[in-house]
Amino acid sequence: MNIAVKEVASVLNPPAPHMVGDGFRVHNFFPQGHKLKMSPFYLLDYNAKVNFSAREQPRGVGTHPHRGFETVTIAYQGAVAHHDSAGNSGIIYPGDVQWMTAGSGILHKEYHEQQYSLKGGYFQMVQLWVNLPAAFKMTTPKYQGIKASDIKEVVLPQNQGTVKVIAGHFDGIEGAASTFSPMEVYELRLNAGARLSLNFPAPYNTGLLVIEGTIQVNDLEKASADQFVHFKNEGTAFTVEALEDTIVLVLSGEPINEPIASYGPFLMNRPEEIQQALADYNQGKFGYLEE
Repeated sequence: MNIAVKEVASVLNPPAPHMVGDGFRVHNFFPQGHKLKMSPFYLLDYNAKVNFSAREQPRGVGTHPHRGFETVTIAYQGAVAHHDSAGNSGIIYPGDVQWMTAGSGILHKEYHEQQYSLKGGYFQMVQLWVNLPAAFKMTTPKYQGIKASDIKEVVLPQNQGTVKVIAGHFDGIEGAASTFSPMEVYELRLNAGARLSLNFPAPYNTGLLVIEGTIQVNDLEKASADQFVHFKNEGTAFTVEALEDTIVLVLSGEPINEPIASYGPFLMNRPEEIQQALADYNQGKFGYLEE
């Protein structure tokens, strides 16, 4: 049986960076930087590797609200602390993932972990906003603090590397995160010369963020560190070859074919739901969290 190739639509350079608070220097690949179809992934902020100086007062983002989606932070270098109005808190270190479901509404803050801040050093993170289907937009907030040791990995044959399964399924391994719609989120750590075939349904929105190294996709398109590979919604299978030791974040998910109304930290379906979110926030219904 012939399997249709999922072709690359574009290889995208990182947009100009901007600061989120004073602790995150990010390239927004979408929705602002590039107009990509990547639902259920609504936003991708990539804090490419940057060296922060030592500081006693940790940098970060102060208390702010969210409703209607999930924030997912994946740590590569540095450490981030989190607190929210549902009483959750945690610190993620390299290899860890923080998966927060804002749902009906939450306040949270994120900042550099104290010891990292005192020492300074390299910092590298990914943050995703994952949309929630209408049926789950007002779900009870929750927090998944996923340690690197909780993320199962598939060891590829012949010392080619590993596939860490953050969400979804790969080679019979179930992802560490629970999700509200079908999606695949993997971290590939491929050694130079490794070649891996991946296969996702044609309608799924699919992309690769190259964290380190250089890859070649389908023996045609090259992409290097900090670039994003966006695929067409045609075909199912593609190959990734590591031209050097490489780290790649794989995103693929079933589109949520529902209207979107967005305003700042709120992601809903209709404008009136945004107005309700603002009213609820102003009335203190998202709880309390000190600055």
